[in-house]
Amino acid sequence: MISVGLDITRLGLMVVLGQPKTAAEYIQATSRVGRNDEQPGLVVTLLNVHRPRDRSHYERFFAWHATFYRAVEASSVTPFSPRAIDRGLAAVTVALARLGHPSMTAAPRAIEIIQHRQALEFVADTIAQRAEIHDKELDAVEAEALRQKVKGRVKDLLDVWERIAGQKISLQYQREVGEAPPLLFDPLDPELQRQPMEARKFKAQRSLRDVEPVVNLWVRNPDGFDVEVEET
Repeated sequence: MISVGLDITRLGLMVVLGQPKTAAEYIQATSRVGRNDEQPGLVVTLLNVHRPRDRSHYERFFAWHATFYRAVEASSVTPFSPRAIDRGLAAVTVALARLGHPSMTAAPRAIEIIQHRQALEFVADTIAQRAEIHDKELDAVEAEALRQKVKGRVKDLLDVWERIAGQKISLQYQREVGEAPPLLFDPLDPELQRQPMEARKFKAQRSLRDVEPVVNLWVRNPDGFDVEVEET
């Protein structure tokens, strides 16, 4: 019923009837409880003795709960699919540049791209090479096309980053220290909509679990006319 994204601080008690099919579902659902630091939360798990999986979790209850993040299933994300590139490339580019060039690692050093732009060409090459070899079923032409596409996108991000840095006195990667403006924004950050169009490319997802684009739904009655939605 409830999982990712629900944050109700008054929710303090949950009863789980039977072990969910996936560990990720179990973790996400039960973590909705006790979101308030000043109030405790309690999760009661009722397991079925006739189900082997439930019995296994019961018999290893403490050990499994102490290490259940190891059991989280891999996300079914297709690497380098168009939507995965759209949503994940900016964060990967910035992370590789920050960690791959020692002089740019500190939080306020995002501004240093002005001095090190040419040295960051390795970022585009590294990500492009990874894209080229990720799928063994691609023929040589398809792999080369994907490599060039990803390399072009990464170089564009680096160029935009350089232009953003050139317009500012200080710049940090995200809101970490001081008052310097951030390069990366959470997709739901209201400040993102007030940024120039180029700067909006630097959206950093907290998760790549969902990579499909958002769709709009228009509700129509049987006559084909739009249904008016009452404002709440």
